Amino acid sequence: MGSYGRRIQRFFHDIRIELKKVNWPTRHELLVFTGIVIVVIFAVGIFFWILDTGLTALLKLIIR
Repeated sequence: MGSYGRRIQRFFHDIRIELKKVNWPTRHELLVFTGIVIVVIFAVGIFFWILDTGLTALLKLIIR
């Protein structure tokens, strides 16, 4: 194997070593964090929807 091949092999070897060091979340933590993210996304979406609707109504009043 050439120098390039050894570098690729070393790269993937290093990836495996680093992935073993990762502190993976438990199933429960993953579900809780996913739920939090979904709730925050909906809350931000609703906030911007209300803001957009309000500013649109305000602009319609100003333009008329």
